[in-house]
Amino acid sequence: MQGHSFRLLSALYRDDPMVGIWSPEDTVAAWLRAESALAQAQADAGLLTREDAEAISAACRPDLIDMERLWEGARTVGYPILPLVRQIAGRLPQGPDGRVHYGATTQDVMDTALALQLVRSCDRLIELAVAFGDGLAALTGAHAKVVMAARTHAQQAVPTTFGAKTAVFLAEVAREVAEVRRVRSEVGVVSLFGAGGTNAAMGEDGARVRGGVARRLGLADTEVPWHVARDRIARFGQVCSLLAATCVRFAREVVDLSRTEIGEVAEEDGHHRGASSTMPQKVNPIYSEAVIGYGVSASGTAALLGRAMEAGHERSAGEWQIEWLAVPQVAEHTAAAVRLAGETAGSLRVFPERMRANVSLDGGLLMSEALMMRLAPALGRERAHDLVYAAAARVRAEGGDLVATCVRDLPADVRARIGSLPLDPSGYVGEAMSAAAGALREWKTVRDEGGE
Repeated sequence: MQGHSFRLLSALYRDDPMVGIWSPEDTVAAWLRAESALAQAQADAGLLTREDAEAISAACRPDLIDMERLWEGARTVGYPILPLVRQIAGRLPQGPDGRVHYGATTQDVMDTALALQLVRSCDRLIELAVAFGDGLAALTGAHAKVVMAARTHAQQAVPTTFGAKTAVFLAEVAREVAEVRRVRSEVGVVSLFGAGGTNAAMGEDGARVRGGVARRLGLADTEVPWHVARDRIARFGQVCSLLAATCVRFAREVVDLSRTEIGEVAEEDGHHRGASSTMPQKVNPIYSEAVIGYGVSASGTAALLGRAMEAGHERSAGEWQIEWLAVPQVAEHTAAAVRLAGETAGSLRVFPERMRANVSLDGGLLMSEALMMRLAPALGRERAHDLVYAAAARVRAEGGDLVATCVRDLPADVRARIGSLPLDPSGYVGEAMSAAAGALREWKTVRDEGGE
């Protein structure tokens, strides 16, 4: 097919295996697999002779298809299967040439092929998400005790550890890997119900033939047609959207933490990697930026698949075509986002010394909650909050140390009751390390369940 449109981001960072799954060549090959399996299953049921079925299967070879003629015919018909069947039949002698596509409809073949492509897409997404999770697991294990500032509303909040931060991403990816596996089993369903969903053309052998096609292709069988029931496809889009959104969140975290003013992490280094054409000092987080572009596109496009569910009666009138555009893009853009996020996690440079410096950046204000909770048993939480709040305001305005400023305002008897006040951020990380350990255990369980 000529005149492929150019997409700069895809030219730079596409995931070639996923692009291959949705390529013209692989798509036509999936249609041919469906046609071949149909002929073989019909021979099993006695609707075709074995000789005719073998002849049909021998003609269902991608290298025998004139692609330009196929697309030209598809533009005329509006759908590709009729011209495909004509090419297959044209290579057969009289007899088997009239048995190609026997009793099936275009959408049966295209949806069965779609199921094959979706299963392969899920396999690729699982492979990529596992690599992403492995990168996060390595970060979580290595930095479970590395103290840094947790941030809420983009401002420093309380101490945490970098491993606790990445543990949240790891647990999220673990849930999404489980979801992709679940969706994989849902989308791998054969479609063979004929013109109006009744499979009348195959008569009493219809269910047997459909089951045979399913077995030959490694798909699940079903007794209910799904020509217009596109919820499985929309669910595939939803799980892609969730996975892509996690990648975007991780990428934005990398972008934010690698800002000059923060400098706690950085993408991998390399000659001219992330360089600017005019500012020689720049090292831009290029993978994270690409993840954001891909991930937002994947999530936005996935929303279109909900509209494709609006098809009416027993066959759509345009809604199906939404999938033709959206499904490959959702799969390809999600795969690219996950691959780049995984490579970023696996090569991320972490700077614990900068994290520690940032913890002490503003006179100990990060320890305000810890100080309040130290004072609360003696003063009550509300009074302690007010004292620390006032001390924090003075430190912010005048400089100095939070604890020293606050202690000056405490009555002597209160100072005697609370004892020593120096506060170590590493002693106020709560369940940060157990969160990291829990995420690692959960990841191992999810990983082991899939045999990766």
